[in-house]
Amino acid sequence: MFADVAGSTRLYEEVGDDKARKMIAHTIKTMTGLTHKMKGRVIKEIGDEIMCVFVNADSSVKAAYEIQEVVSSDFTFGRPLSIRIGGHFGPAILEDGGDIFGDAVNIAARMAGIAKAGQIIISENTVVRLNDELRSHVREFDRAPVKGKKEPIIVYEVVWQQEDVTSIAVLDPGMFAGKQAGRIKLRWRDRQIELDGNSGVLVIGRGNEADFVVDDKFASRMHVRIELRRGKFVIIDQSTNGTYVQAGDDPEVYLKREELPLLGTGCIGLGHSVVSAEDTELIRYMVE
Repeated sequence: MFADVAGSTRLYEEVGDDKARKMIAHTIKTMTGLTHKMKGRVIKEIGDEIMCVFVNADSSVKAAYEIQEVVSSDFTFGRPLSIRIGGHFGPAILEDGGDIFGDAVNIAARMAGIAKAGQIIISENTVVRLNDELRSHVREFDRAPVKGKKEPIIVYEVVWQQEDVTSIAVLDPGMFAGKQAGRIKLRWRDRQIELDGNSGVLVIGRGNEADFVVDDKFASRMHVRIELRRGKFVIIDQSTNGTYVQAGDDPEVYLKREELPLLGTGCIGLGHSVVSAEDTELIRYMVE
């Protein structure tokens, strides 16, 4: 994750070198402390920016939340500064001196470059690893080219301002009564996989980082997630081309950044219609 002070050049012009330097040093210290609070580690300071690593995606986004909230309300020097934050989940190479480098670092820096003052921008690789609560505050923001990548990647904004967060309604638990799903079996060609209540989240896609890899040219690297939610298996589309689902003899449903409970038996098409696809292109599912 990268977090840096937005508009620092203008800040030096407005308040003078001495005060600007003190304000930025104070903010760097604040961001460092909040990084440590979330069990993160600051790799280095780069002028008015910090580069840090965390044990998981949740911790990084929680740290980003706190940095934005604390810094935006800090009037120690008479006015708060604005921070822009970018993050990405992925492997990095650790050097002997403690620095890190690699593709994940480059993508995280690109996310920070996309972010505007007061924004948190993260990659799709980060979003799919967030818990439900944090993911509910994430929205698709843009598609951006990244150096070394053939295709633009989908980037997301974490909505951290309280006034922008949708209120959560309190629902009657009785609304969710009914048979609890035990497991779901999925088959693609000669490969099969099962998901149950103890398996967590299953990611299906073309990329090697997916839990169930489907070699389909229309599929995104991390095309869909399937997770057990309130006793039902739910498929969540997070792809470029969308997802088609047909349950039994029902008409197929097209999902684009949407989700749908999976019931009984049916077929899933990654980026192409179930009706027109060859049998070998479809994922078959059965909920037990």
